[in-house]
Amino acid sequence: MRQKVAHVITRCMAGAGGVAVRGAVSLPSDRYESTLVVGSGDGLLDVARAHGIDVVVVPELVAPIRPTHDAQALASLVALMRSRNFDVVHTHSAKAGVLGRVAASRVRTPRIVHTLHGFPWHDFQRAPVRRTYIRIEQELSRITDAYLAVGTAVAVEAVRRGIARPEQITTIGPAVERTQILASPWTRARARSALGLGPNDLVVGTVGRLDYQKAPEVMLEAVKRATTSPTLVWVGGGSLLEEAARRCRQLGIEDRVLLLGNREDVADLLPAFDVFAMSSRYEGLPCAVVEAQDCGIPVVATCVNAVSDVVVPGVTGLLVRPEQPAQLARAIDFALTHPRDAARWVVAAREQLGQRYDSSTLGSTLCDVYELAPVARRPRPAPGHAPPSAVPA
Repeated sequence: MRQKVAHVITRCMAGAGGVAVRGAVSLPSDRYESTLVVGSGDGLLDVARAHGIDVVVVPELVAPIRPTHDAQALASLVALMRSRNFDVVHTHSAKAGVLGRVAASRVRTPRIVHTLHGFPWHDFQRAPVRRTYIRIEQELSRITDAYLAVGTAVAVEAVRRGIARPEQITTIGPAVERTQILASPWTRARARSALGLGPNDLVVGTVGRLDYQKAPEVMLEAVKRATTSPTLVWVGGGSLLEEAARRCRQLGIEDRVLLLGNREDVADLLPAFDVFAMSSRYEGLPCAVVEAQDCGIPVVATCVNAVSDVVVPGVTGLLVRPEQPAQLARAIDFALTHPRDAARWVVAAREQLGQRYDSSTLGSTLCDVYELAPVARRPRPAPGHAPPSAVPA
């Protein structure tokens, strides 16, 4: 009999959504029956359905902290899990990680797994907020059988913070669709033509939501300061899209910034970039960085969380401090004006990626984690046990 697995995520989009869907798809269908439970999503939901995965939308499951919605979402998740009788509940992201694990605990799901794509706390929060989020995750560890951590630094912090016991946690790479489109003179020319860019333009590109986490204002300031005067291509929508456009006008760089919004053809556009840059304040390990390296694009990124798993300073790219636009500008200039170094990073990065970030590798790891007997499981709360009083977004 096949095991029934619920993959629970708040917003099934971008990096975390891609990992969740690719993980579900990679499971052998003769051994597992997957259900994707989401609050919202994008084209990834169609990908899941195309692979025979049932998709259940719980509209009350939203990212912001909204007590009424959160209570309704928890009730809906409990009812769903009770009716479907899942063998495994596998949660992703902070909000779904809280509500999904509490719901699974209430209905006595045999195995509860959580993927740490990063953490809801970071250095740019007020200390009381950060401490609250850490306490919530420490409390949730009592009802979690196994953790998957996207990147070494994420796993290290989970152990250091007393969230995961050493035997509970497995480090994984963010499974990506390994591109068949490599940067070459032909793919570069085609991508630049699609974007209206010339062959001699210096192009810095990035992929991600325009929100606080990604620090678009830092990227724009870095582009302004860069002595090479590059054109910036930002692929992705988000709450700060209009603000970013306004900031471009203030800085006088609107003629060399392309804010493309959400696109389905990211793989086709990557070869247009001379450098892939990331200005994030915090991350887990972004799929976009892995995809850029796999395409053959040199990477400059902020030294946050597990980014150093793939961007090894001076070996596979350059790392800079977050919220330092001048430092980011200098790194971008260096990458653009030292093509021999950049080419060396590209070769080393592709060699380093190997098979670690393939969906097949993730599928094999999931099978191991789902079928491993719980080790020294901590006591589960009673079915009426209340969820943590504060829920991270």
